[in-house]
Amino acid sequence: MGQVKKNSDFWYHVAAFAMILVWGISFLNTRVLLDAGMTPTEIFVARFTIAYVSLLVVCRFKVRYTGWRDELLFVVCGIAGGSAYFIAENTALELTLISDVAVLVSTAPLTTALMGAIFYRDERITLLTGVGMVIAFIGSVMLALKDGFVWGDSILGDMLALFAAFVWAFYSMALKRLNRTYTTLFITRKLFFYGVLSALPLLALEDTQVNLNTLRQPEVWGNLLYLGLICSMAAYFIWGITVKRIGAVRASNYFYLSPIVSMIAAAIWFGERTNAIAYIGCVLILAGVIIAEKFKRNTANQ
Repeated sequence: MGQVKKNSDFWYHVAAFAMILVWGISFLNTRVLLDAGMTPTEIFVARFTIAYVSLLVVCRFKVRYTGWRDELLFVVCGIAGGSAYFIAENTALELTLISDVAVLVSTAPLTTALMGAIFYRDERITLLTGVGMVIAFIGSVMLALKDGFVWGDSILGDMLALFAAFVWAFYSMALKRLNRTYTTLFITRKLFFYGVLSALPLLALEDTQVNLNTLRQPEVWGNLLYLGLICSMAAYFIWGITVKRIGAVRASNYFYLSPIVSMIAAAIWFGERTNAIAYIGCVLILAGVIIAEKFKRNTANQ
């Protein structure tokens, strides 16, 4: 029975890995838009608006109120997994290296695991799982310190990246609770709505830098469509299904792979350097993810 469940979960792990590839490359798409003159908040509002409108079309514009308690959880998802996460991450990309932001954001599984152990009995972790996560975290730190004891061009950028990792854990916990009652498609649509709504006050305070000529550039609207349709609408929907099946902690462990994807892509497209320390960090990340996944306690079997 346990082997059957393990085999049936295989494609969900493949889906989690694929989404990390998509999100790992998205750092570069965001950097292109920042270089084109868009602000972090503008990029977030644009990508989530595209995603939300697309899902409304799929859902035939049906609107549903769920009661104030669940609606509050949807607000938490919209802020923690939307506006707070992406505005902090986008701002960090303005201040420091792409690879550094990817590394620091990849610490999300640590806070997710701790919160999961506190709030959900089926998300508690074993000692060996914790060891695997620590190994992966050490690998992530080595990636960040590959050029010496300098985290990036700005301490503020590093702190914002860590903040993004922290709020993602709140999103994962709220998502797990909502998954018990609502469909993934409905949750994803609510997430986009409250994400955009919570970001509008910040957008109103900014001096808009984007004009129509900027939006007409193929690299601008092309990257926005990729972020909105692929990285947001499709990826969040698939990620929600994955979390529902294999759990928030196991799914979040794949975040440790994001720095590897981002580091390679940044080296190719933006010329960011890599060295032996970075490669050792990559090996540790992969080893840590494997250990953490292999020894994750299967509550159902116990």
